Amino acid sequence: MGISVVVLTLLLAVVILAVAVPKVAGQAGMQERMAHLGVSPARTRMIGGLELLAVAGLLLGLLWWPIAVAAAVGLTLLLIGAAGFHARAKDPVPVVLVPVVFALATAALAVLHILNA
Repeated sequence: MGISVVVLTLLLAVVILAVAVPKVAGQAGMQERMAHLGVSPARTRMIGGLELLAVAGLLLGLLWWPIAVAAAVGLTLLLIGAAGFHARAKDPVPVVLVPVVFALATAALAVLHILNA
């Protein structure tokens, strides 16, 4: 396994964890941001839970790459959905692009794992 896989995994894990915990905890600011996107509090907690599972999958994937690929693909799809929600809410382009950039990073991580297998 290459250093790029480890570094990208840890970077993504930290970033996704930072957005997942407030969702699961029901933090007021996160609830407001998600409500702006039309997402209910229950769905917000569910998304946060999925993000936490994805972080666990990315980290466990350092031990067994198929788990990382599954987690990265799932996270890529979730992030593409997030970009769609931001676009639908007519958020500014930079706000829409943030999940797109992370979706590209998670897709790249899946590819790196496959190439290094």
